Amino acid sequence: MKAENEKPSGLPENAFRPLKPGEKYQPLMSPDKQYPEVNLWSVLWGIAMAVLFSAASAYLGLKVGQVFEAAIPIAIIAVGVSSAAKRKNALGENVIIQSIGACSGVIVAGAIFTLPALYILQSKYPEMTVDFFQMFISSLLGGVLGILFLIPFRKYFVSEKHGEYPFPEATASTQVLISGEKGGSQAKPLLMAGLIGGLYDFIVATFGWWNENFTTRVCGWGEMLAEKAKLVLKINTGAAVLGLGYIVGLKYAAIICAGSLAVWLIIVPGISLIWGDQVLNAWNPAITEAVSTMSPERIFSEYAKSIGIGGIAMAGIIGIVRSWSIIKSAVGLAAKEMGGKKEEANVIRTQKDLSMKIIAIGSLVTLVLIALFFYFDVMQGNLLHTAVAIILVAGISFLFTTVAANAIAIVGTNPVSGMTLMTLILASVVMVAVGLKGATGMVASLVMGGVVCTALSMAGGFITDLKIGYWLGSTPAKQQTWKFLGTLVSAATVGGVIMILNKTYGFASGALAAPQANAMAAVIDPLMNGVAAPWLLYGIGAVLALVLTYFKVPALAFALGMFIPLELNLPLVVGGAINWYVTTRSKDEAVNAARGEKGTLLASGFIAGGALMGVISAAMRFGGVNLLHEEWLANPLSEVAALVAYALLIIYLVKASMNVSKK
Repeated sequence: MKAENEKPSGLPENAFRPLKPGEKYQPLMSPDKQYPEVNLWSVLWGIAMAVLFSAASAYLGLKVGQVFEAAIPIAIIAVGVSSAAKRKNALGENVIIQSIGACSGVIVAGAIFTLPALYILQSKYPEMTVDFFQMFISSLLGGVLGILFLIPFRKYFVSEKHGEYPFPEATASTQVLISGEKGGSQAKPLLMAGLIGGLYDFIVATFGWWNENFTTRVCGWGEMLAEKAKLVLKINTGAAVLGLGYIVGLKYAAIICAGSLAVWLIIVPGISLIWGDQVLNAWNPAITEAVSTMSPERIFSEYAKSIGIGGIAMAGIIGIVRSWSIIKSAVGLAAKEMGGKKEEANVIRTQKDLSMKIIAIGSLVTLVLIALFFYFDVMQGNLLHTAVAIILVAGISFLFTTVAANAIAIVGTNPVSGMTLMTLILASVVMVAVGLKGATGMVASLVMGGVVCTALSMAGGFITDLKIGYWLGSTPAKQQTWKFLGTLVSAATVGGVIMILNKTYGFASGALAAPQANAMAAVIDPLMNGVAAPWLLYGIGAVLALVLTYFKVPALAFALGMFIPLELNLPLVVGGAINWYVTTRSKDEAVNAARGEKGTLLASGFIAGGALMGVISAAMRFGGVNLLHEEWLANPLSEVAALVAYALLIIYLVKASMNVSKK
């Protein structure tokens, strides 16, 4: 049945809450009708977005270490071009444009965290070889593996767990896509918040009228506390992060922030207190200074962060054990189909996935291709090394797929660099044990890390697309099929951009920061030369995750807080507190619900505006336009100005959210 020209009326009331017994969620696009989804318009625009945002994300990520999420800006552009072209029933098309284009951010995150380390290490080990083929194939095959491994878990995360996870990025993207179709009451507040949030973040990023972060170092006693007691607090005053906190909500935000505060207020000062006069360099021979002379930030990056990585790894293992029945049923379903049993007949359009037979065969073919790539290009024809490598890559990618999806569902941030660091350490230790060392071992471990990193990044990013499709009523099988094209285009673009940037700037020169890749290079170099990993710190994190789980505290959320920088965690609590405040002020539950919904709309606008303006600011910087007031930003008063601007932003969000008409 074809859909007539119809205007969506916004998401149903039960879109963001758990369903009652017997209750069903009805998406905007009816499961009983057919809508325009995949056609020349949506595919070509999707490819264009994948190329454009792959290049932009790669540059920004290598420059500052932050990969902006492309899904939201792409959703805004998709709505804009379909509105300009006056396309009817464009919602399904826009989901496909967003889904294909969003491959850019996840492929970039997977590639730039690891592959530039090859260039960085090449300056020290000239015998190492780096080429476009290695980068392209590792990104492509990793991305394909991530898609195939995630599909069996789609129903669990987007349907069975409906209303239990906040899905912040998916929420913002969905609100943007609906507003383009709906107009009126939905579009106006979203547009206004997008303009305010976008302008706010653009002023900070481009002109630096006030500081991006407020820290306790702003005054003399704060500086003294940081220097003597290693105590420092920071908060990012950006609009996008505030919006993210609102959507995450107070419960998860508080747990994440508790993890962050535990690191910065207890663990960092504790490390300084216990090992103050010692030079702790067993895990990093480059360290020559005593712990007491380090800044709190350095103690965090060199030691405390590793506790967070251990916590994430153990929380992941706990998650795998708990979701073992889901993993087993997904594998069992694939085995049944492979054995000749047909999948369920009469599956409604909005629940149709690619068949398990395609997923199983596709996964096997992809793993064979990875094995051939490893054997001929990376392991120099060594069968044992290839076999060990493919077992590691397949095992880690499959098991941690659910962890990546879980993290995105909770907080919208994928701890992919932490999981990749753990992968690199495990890969290095195992490969050394089977006799692969030196420069060849480093290339092997980094390429393995690149495949795993891209697979986990894709798994996390793709669950966002599938949740958007679930809310709106897209056909999952179509999203899944065309995601492969976006992966191919993004992998080719990213490989080319990395090569161009290395030739233009040189990663080893320091002109491009490539912070994650430098961290990976710093970790892998000593491991391949016989230096131990910080197993003690990982172990502390792992034990902490077990204790938290025993006391029924979500260990992954807490460990994420320990790993993600403090300045990005505190604003989550501020946003979550605003959400709690505006949804509890009235005795009328309907008014509270309406305020909560409007707040979600405004928070989505903040995220969308901030993300889009971040792209524009990065493009200006890429073009050589730098209008930042560096001297003013070095002045503590710029942080005071940031606090004033932030307070005004919070007041706007509270007042505008509570301003709803009583029905």
